[in-house]
Formats: sequence, structure tokens, C-alpha cells
Amino acid sequence: MASMAKRKQKIKEPKIEITWKEIKRQKVLLIWSAAIVLYGIIFYYLPLGGWIMAFQNYRPKDGLFHSQFVGLAKFQQLFSDATFLRVIRNTLSMGVINLVVTFVMAIVFAILLNEIKSNGGKKVVQTISYLPHFLSWIIVTGILHDALSGTGIVNELLLKFGILDQPLNFFAHPKYFWPIVAFANVWKETGWNAIIYLSAITAIDPSLYEAASMDGAGRWAKIRYVTLPGIKPTIIILLLMNVGNVLNAGFEIQYLLGNGLVQSVSQTIDIYVLKWGISQNDFAIGTAAGIFKSLVSIVLIVIANMIAKRSGEERLF
Repeated sequence: MASMAKRKQKIKEPKIEITWKEIKRQKVLLIWSAAIVLYGIIFYYLPLGGWIMAFQNYRPKDGLFHSQFVGLAKFQQLFSDATFLRVIRNTLSMGVINLVVTFVMAIVFAILLNEIKSNGGKKVVQTISYLPHFLSWIIVTGILHDALSGTGIVNELLLKFGILDQPLNFFAHPKYFWPIVAFANVWKETGWNAIIYLSAITAIDPSLYEAASMDGAGRWAKIRYVTLPGIKPTIIILLLMNVGNVLNAGFEIQYLLGNGLVQSVSQTIDIYVLKWGISQNDFAIGTAAGIFKSLVSIVLIVIANMIAKRSGEERLF
């Protein structure tokens, strides 16, 4: 045992000597790496200096260095505003609904698509499903307006089957707004989100399916005992990443579909920042709202990661 320990001590990892020759050989890679790092510093880290506005009575004419410092006064003003508290409720509710619905639908769609035996049919369905991802929200909301209008196809079908006696204005009732937003996100993103799950499914060892067939397992049993456990690490990692985006419930669709009748349920934190932080020139209050959103996202990711770690699941860090 002592001789083996001495041998292990003698074995050292080979040192990588950085020479000018090696640098010249990797100069293209180093240039691209430096460009990416510089891009991150300029567009992701330098703007964080603007967070100081949240602790000032910021005025553009005074600038960051000459505006009056007010400490946490802007945060106190923010959380004493009933409108902002309602906005938090809307953002959190739509974020959770979107997370659950889009996450589950992407997994279900990927599994069902994997069960299609025809490769040609599978490619056609997959291509059609992720095309909406490339449409802008302007186009998507336009389609929704046409489909859900008083003379749209939805009202026509509901009237034809006797479900409604007269056309319904879906955008005039707050109770329909969150389901409409969730449906729009599912229709637009399910096909695109399913791509990574399809990749994870293709990485599963085919011999596991063969062994399951020999044991008499049907399609549903294979999905339950082979496919789902096989993509479980991917599901956990993506869930942890998406938990941090709960407060990123959206801006475009709520802003475009919202109106005075559904304003109480349509406004999100991003719309609040636009309305009060930019339109009203109160940049400090808008920055405070943005900091709150970022901090909550970080806390959610850390908590979800800790839960995954204690459960013995895959984690981000």
C-alpha cells in the first residue's frame, strides 16, 4: 500500500506551457474569445452601474454623480404603491401559469412526437410546430385579435354549436386574459422548446426499449419507465433555469393585448417600468423595480438549486 501511495504522489498532471508559439497558433480562438468577453462586459456588466439611480432622486440634468442620494426611499415608495403590488401579483401569476403550461406541454409534445413511427411525418410535424417561434408578437397578437373578435372563428364556432347565444368580447373580460396569454405562449413556443427534449430522448440507449419490449412493456410503460427517467436530468436543469424567469412573464403580448378593461390583470413589472420609469421620467423608480425583479429571480434560482441538491437531483451549481 505504501508503494502504491508513493507511485500516486509521483504521478503529476502534465503542465500546459503557454508559449508565444501556442498563442499564435490559437490566435483566432483567442480573438473571438476576447470579443465575446468584451461584449459581455460592455452590455451586461457596465450597465449595472446604472443601478445607483435606484438610490438617488435622479435627474438627467444632474447625472449619476450629482443627483441627490435618498437611500431606500424609492423602494419604500415602490412597495407602498398599491398599483405595483397588483403588478407583482399579475407578473407572478402569469409567470407561474406560463412556466407550468409551456414546460409540461413541451415535454408531452416531445414524447408524443417521438412515438410517431414515420420519419417523414415526424419531420413535417416538428417543422410546423416550431415555425411560430419565429413569428413576432405583433403577428401573434394580430392573429389572436382576429380569431377572438366578435366575428372571429372562435365566436363563430361557439355560436354554431350553441355554446353561446351572442358573440363574446374576450378582451373585455379580465378572467379570460391570463388563459389567452398562456395559450399564446404554448402555441408559439411549444414546438421550439420540445427540440431539446427530443435531443435528450434520442440519446437514450435503444437497448433499454428492447429490454422493455422483451418484458412485455407497451408504449405507455416504455414512456413511464424508460423515456421519462432518461430525460429526467434535462427536465430538472431546464426547470431550474426557467424558475428564474418566472417574473419575466412577458411585455409584448400583455402590452399589445391589454386595454383599459383588463388593465387590472394585464400590467406586468416591465409595463410598470415603461409607464412610470420612462414615460413619467422617473428613472429611479423604474430602476428600483428592475432591481427588485432581478433579485427575486436570483433568489428563486438559488432556492430551486438548493432543493434539487438536497433531493439528489441535477443542479446548476
